[in-house]
Amino acid sequence: MDTRHLIRLSAIALATAGLLISGCSSGGSSPSASAPAPPESVPAALKSYYEQKLNWRECGVPGFQCATVKAPLDYEEPEKADIELAVSRKKATGPGKRLGSLLVNPGGPGGSGIGYLQSYAAIGYPAPVRARYDMVAVDPRGVARSEPVACLTGKEMDTYTQVDQTPDDRPETDKLVAAFKSFVAGCEKRSAEILPHVSTVESARDMDVVRAVLGDEKLSYVGASYGTFLGATYAELFPGRTGRLVLDGAMDPALPAREMNRDQTAGFETAFQSFATDCVERKDCPLGTDTTDEAGERLKVFFDELDAKPVPTGQSRPLGESLAATGVIAAMYDQSAWTELRDSLTRAMGGDGASLLALADTYYERSEDGSYTNLMSANAAVNCLDVPPAFTGPDAASAAVPSFEEASPVFGEGLAWASLNCSYWPTKPTGTPHRIEAKGAAPIVVVGTTRDPATPYKWAQSLADQLASGTLLTYDGDGHTAYGRGSDCIDTAINNYLLEGTAPEDGKKCP
Repeated sequence: MDTRHLIRLSAIALATAGLLISGCSSGGSSPSASAPAPPESVPAALKSYYEQKLNWRECGVPGFQCATVKAPLDYEEPEKADIELAVSRKKATGPGKRLGSLLVNPGGPGGSGIGYLQSYAAIGYPAPVRARYDMVAVDPRGVARSEPVACLTGKEMDTYTQVDQTPDDRPETDKLVAAFKSFVAGCEKRSAEILPHVSTVESARDMDVVRAVLGDEKLSYVGASYGTFLGATYAELFPGRTGRLVLDGAMDPALPAREMNRDQTAGFETAFQSFATDCVERKDCPLGTDTTDEAGERLKVFFDELDAKPVPTGQSRPLGESLAATGVIAAMYDQSAWTELRDSLTRAMGGDGASLLALADTYYERSEDGSYTNLMSANAAVNCLDVPPAFTGPDAASAAVPSFEEASPVFGEGLAWASLNCSYWPTKPTGTPHRIEAKGAAPIVVVGTTRDPATPYKWAQSLADQLASGTLLTYDGDGHTAYGRGSDCIDTAINNYLLEGTAPEDGKKCP
């Protein structure tokens, strides 16, 4: 129910694959190499964190090691309490000289860095990069294995995800507001201590501690989607310790929440238009074989039909409008899911909503046993702390619906109401939208995909322009993010940067 769910999907199956990753198990220990002395600029109260040594142990996944890193719960009062951050790595495979650690983050916020590393990055990143870098990931504070934020039980999440997001009257509006408030109450009940301390700034400071204890003088990093905001924030805080940063599927840190949500709504419309253009050329297109506009109108009619009468799924959860829209949105992240989406829509329009429900479950990271990862809990906790809410209440959300529908006739109404989610958050935001320049940082590569649904291309253009050392690399294509998704041009440019330190020419475009 959060329009700013910017999780990176490297094919739809990746999210479910992440559910199968085993946690770290105890095994043989091998302490890390001694970390260098912390920089003189590290406050005395934080030196113990920067000087800690990692005790690596074998994980449940062959070839990976795991450890924990201590960080202060509150960097302003580090003496009060610590949190433990889960870290995993796969050591450089060779040949070639080792270049240090390459930290990766899949986005979200709320995506498990360790799940992403173990299920994709340490296998799917280009071999020359994996050969020379230790591939490393951290579950950010509040996420997965790192003091996870918890809000609702599995059954409560099932109810929450089915609530009507396009209220037709005051009672339906009240029910939606009550769902948001119930979510917030669950977060307060189960995670009150950590809720004020899961901001992106705090996670960026955690990354600097991790950099130091790994023994790296500077941070090398690939961040996708929300991970670009995390990486840009790191560069803003620690420009002198910024090494080779790739920010793929960039966010624009200068945008207020309402504008960001509306831009993302337009991004999903752009992606849907691309899908529809492909679909109407096929005889089996469930949205007709005429024009993309008519395909959008047919989908909107179908959503309205589901709003009035959900279709069965073979489970206790019928497919209503909210879950159906989420399933369609999930498939927009990667064009390889378009075939599955056509089939799912065909089945759902015929009265069987199981396949489209499965796509929605992938988006929410729901497993077959009814449990959820903490993705959506952490997503809300971070977003609502980073920037002030998009709306003050339901009247403001209702008034904004026309502008969201202008951005997307198909998804606009639902995503406008979804933007209400932070309005009742218990912890006041600690961040504000602002430009990030990171003066003094080494060259930073910002990657944008022209028809990216979740992080519109113009955001990459904006971030590259803001960063004093930013260079823009463009992928002319569909889907969310670009690196490791099939473009030799993109992969070669980023590989050269990561391996040789040579940034691509600013404005370079790749097919």
